[in-house]
Amino acid sequence: MKYEESKIGRVFILRLEDGEIVHEIIETFAREQHIRAAALIVIGGADDGSTLVVGPQEDRVLPVIPMTHILANAHEVAGTGTLFPDEDGSPILHMHMACGRREETITGCIRNGVKVWRVMEVILYELLDTRAVRRQEPPTNFKLLQPG
Repeated sequence: MKYEESKIGRVFILRLEDGEIVHEIIETFAREQHIRAAALIVIGGADDGSTLVVGPQEDRVLPVIPMTHILANAHEVAGTGTLFPDEDGSPILHMHMACGRREETITGCIRNGVKVWRVMEVILYELLDTRAVRRQEPPTNFKLLQPG
């Protein structure tokens, strides 16, 4: 385990609008507001055609080949995530969402593009006094969180 202590700074309440791509709009907001790191919670709707990464094709095989799932129709969502810069200082959102419709729920990472259906509410808690970054690491080549 690796860790560092941080403090909560500003808290932002965001309303994402119909058709916006979740990770793109949050990363843009973070750049504009000079937010280096954050923890987030979201609720709202994901639109038809949104794509989730739902796991690797095989458990421990390299290279990792991701499986994706494309939502058919609008889904209710609840999600949580973190935002930290990569080695170049660009904010990178890592968020997972549970997306439900009727009696079925699919959960996955939103990195491939989740589009807002009508509205999505986000509470963003800025994290201060952290040197944590996301660095690309072998053997997976994922951009993994590295606490300072």
